[in-house]
Amino acid sequence: MKIAICPGSFDPVTLGHMDIIRRASKLFDRVIVVVMTNATKHPLFTQVERLELLNRAIQEENLSGVVVDCYDGLLADYAKRCKADVIVKGLRAVTDFEYEFQMALTNSKLNPTAETVFLTTSAENMYLSSSLVKQVAHYGGDISAFVPPCILPDIIEKYRKDEQK
Repeated sequence: MKIAICPGSFDPVTLGHMDIIRRASKLFDRVIVVVMTNATKHPLFTQVERLELLNRAIQEENLSGVVVDCYDGLLADYAKRCKADVIVKGLRAVTDFEYEFQMALTNSKLNPTAETVFLTTSAENMYLSSSLVKQVAHYGGDISAFVPPCILPDIIEKYRKDEQK
């Protein structure tokens, strides 16, 4: 059984993330979508909220063999713990590649048993990022073309609550 990990902060999950997860689920027997903590980012949603949003998005698409987890620590350690064969990373542009290549080499040194596989994004998602979604949502823009429909109300509500503070 080939086990793959799709790591990310998923703050929030986008249609671009879902595209990569969907495609990985066709390539591997089991895909673990792991919500990671990134010390350089200040998330809008808590780790538990991101886990819930991902679970709903995955259930909505009925992706079999895909589970969601969270982890605070090194991805290489998580891959060892889960006995993962592959780390799947999505690439949007050349700038993504530079960073992800560096991370892949680091993960390879820390855990030589897990290979990193890059999946290029589909053309319609090349520009899409969680940061862009948050920026548009912050200013009240329409993000319905960027995120799974089942989580759209959660994102809108999060910004309403922030405005009321």
